[in-house]
Amino acid sequence: MSSVNPGVYRSVIRVRQAYAFDIAGLLMRFYSYMMSIGTVTMLSLSGYSFMTSGIVASVISLSIFLLSPRVSKLVDERGQSRVLPFAAAIVLAGLALMLSNVALKGPEWLFLPAALLMGCIPNAQALVRARWTYLIRTGRIQGDVPSIRTVFSFEGIMDDIGFMLSPPFAIAMASAIAPIAGLLIGGVVFAVGVTIMCLAKASEPEVGWVADEDDTAPAPVAESGTSPRGREKSIIRTSAVVRILFVLMFLTGAFYGAFDTAGIAFAEDLGNPNIAGAALMISAVLSATMGFVFGMIRLSISMYKQVIITATVIGLAYGTQMLIASEIAFYIVSALAAFSYAPFLIVANSAVERAVPGKRLTEAITWVNSGMTCGVALGPSVAGFVIDLAGATAGFDIGGCIALMIPLITFACFRIIKRNVRDDAYEVMAATKQER
Repeated sequence: MSSVNPGVYRSVIRVRQAYAFDIAGLLMRFYSYMMSIGTVTMLSLSGYSFMTSGIVASVISLSIFLLSPRVSKLVDERGQSRVLPFAAAIVLAGLALMLSNVALKGPEWLFLPAALLMGCIPNAQALVRARWTYLIRTGRIQGDVPSIRTVFSFEGIMDDIGFMLSPPFAIAMASAIAPIAGLLIGGVVFAVGVTIMCLAKASEPEVGWVADEDDTAPAPVAESGTSPRGREKSIIRTSAVVRILFVLMFLTGAFYGAFDTAGIAFAEDLGNPNIAGAALMISAVLSATMGFVFGMIRLSISMYKQVIITATVIGLAYGTQMLIASEIAFYIVSALAAFSYAPFLIVANSAVERAVPGKRLTEAITWVNSGMTCGVALGPSVAGFVIDLAGATAGFDIGGCIALMIPLITFACFRIIKRNVRDDAYEVMAATKQER
């Protein structure tokens, strides 16, 4: 049986230890979500070609994919407050190089090393979720303890808020003040967020922390996690579930990027570019609403079954984009498919938390989110190539095919997911402790 509790978020709001790092995480997200579109806007308004702007934005995305998980691995090994200042310094140095080169009309090649440095950005989503998991699994929250899924639903709403607000803000500032204004303000906000995060030491996960329930909960099956030199291997090499979820999130980012690109091309074909923007805004609002509602629902089915169900639903939902042939169909598919987006992301992040040790959680969540980043970077390129050859509806076809691969891969890996993803053992123990 399942139950719905409309007041479930009260337990999240009452956790005062989370106020500082949640605000910090939102500020850090605000900058990270504007980096790509802010760079394209800044360079195009400064007179550089769209090809140059696109290449620089792609290098930033590729650099995030390659470097961000390494930063998170260092965070797990050495602690957030020790690693974040150095990573932030590298990011801000890259941003300073980028902005100064634009202001001084420097050579285009200098944008590439700047973009590489900017990709060293710490993953705010992983940092915040790791802190929440640490507080819950180690019993540091007094009173009503929120469930992990409720917390991750709440953080998903924060993700959507940052995603909806920061790109338009970057564009508005670049257009109204100066081309570099959007990213400049974003960099200042990011620096403030990192500072607050580092100062909030009371909620910072201890290096090598062990959850209270680890002595009784079944350990997930994993490969050897130590290299011949004694250093721990990357979690994507040692956890089969992280690899599977990485692929699923990669496909999610790819079909979403293809859908966005095809939607813009389709709107232009209809002679009304505003159609795409309106559909995407509606989708974002519906996705955030669904994420909020999903957090109220307490499902009694096992976590691995939730992964299978939500992956199937999102694959089939966005697979219907192959049926788009009119403006009405575009709006219907955009709206209905949006309801499947947030539940899948929430369950995917919750599954990671069930499949890896707490001390490796930051890196694991970063790898999964990096899959999305890589997919978003690749999807528009593939869709754009197909659209140039066969038109906008062909872009929807390629996006739909990518989406349908998600349930196929999930069912193919069913046994691995079932074997490695634990249920909510620690939540049962937390409730037992409170009864005592």
